[in-house]
Amino acid sequence: MRRYEQNPIIRPADVPPSAPGMEVIGAFNAAATRFGDEILLLLRVAERPVPSGPDTVCFPVADEVDGQPVLRRVELRRDDPDVDASDPRAVVYKGRTYLSSISHLRLARSKDGFHFTIDPQPTLLPSGPYERYGIEDPRITKIGDTYWIAYTSVSDFGITASLASTQDFRSFTRHGVILHPENKDVALFPGKTKHGYALLHRPYTRSLGSTPDIWLAYSPDMVHFGNHRHVAGVRPGSWESIRIGAGTPPVLTEKGWLELYHGADDKAYCLGLLLLDTDEPHIVRGRSREPVMRPEAPYEKAGFYGNVVFTCGWVVEEDGRVLIYYGVSDEATAVAETTIDELLAQVEPV
Repeated sequence: MRRYEQNPIIRPADVPPSAPGMEVIGAFNAAATRFGDEILLLLRVAERPVPSGPDTVCFPVADEVDGQPVLRRVELRRDDPDVDASDPRAVVYKGRTYLSSISHLRLARSKDGFHFTIDPQPTLLPSGPYERYGIEDPRITKIGDTYWIAYTSVSDFGITASLASTQDFRSFTRHGVILHPENKDVALFPGKTKHGYALLHRPYTRSLGSTPDIWLAYSPDMVHFGNHRHVAGVRPGSWESIRIGAGTPPVLTEKGWLELYHGADDKAYCLGLLLLDTDEPHIVRGRSREPVMRPEAPYEKAGFYGNVVFTCGWVVEEDGRVLIYYGVSDEATAVAETTIDELLAQVEPV
């Protein structure tokens, strides 16, 4: 991986807040796709309301006005007996927990893949009861003339996987929650497989010693997903000993479906590779033994949550060149360049 020398390419300060009184604290974990002569990123933008003074505390709430999603700021006095602001990540008010920040999705556009212009307004805001605490970590997959956007929905009901679609990146259709909670890291395959449409996902039950692993589900219609298969698990004692999850939408190569995924231990989030069978993609044919990227650059090691490289999207060109867009330290967006051949060379048969 060759990191772009001017990384990070997008920082929180580059993104306009969605409303007065809000500040952007993260612009990261972007989906990526080519659309016409542009490369589009769909950023996860994390915002928080700014308190009016030291004696108050704020939190955001996703609401609807006249049927349209809006973000509303709530400001309370710190000495209110119903307020507990001891944890900077959340505010407890009258026994209910509210996150101190909330995420929406925002488009950024580029002709060269390195210099981006960011839309001034949100592309998709949280909407409905299952997105009350925000929407996060999108992945874009093109199937036919439709771009499908899988993303994580967060609410007091739990963490779920949701789906939206568009053909022009101006109007969007929401298809709602597609997998039960707790579930995230959904990456759709670009087209039908032998068993129908397919997606990678990461359920987590926290029971009987289960670990956060990568699974696969099939669908006949892009609505009902089932026939779930376990694909790959954590590897004890390694760089991916605590959790793994899908990163980019898989791309079909001459050797099979190539997937760039994330793995974590108690020190860092890194990136690795899976090679899945062409016809039976729930079968793993190869896997990288060591990370193909680990946090090394200063902007990857320090930030809002340091020692993190995390990808949700890549753009694979016809000549095999690959631009990998990845979040750094849960704060900014960076890009690295490689090729399909270089990636395949890092995969060992299993």
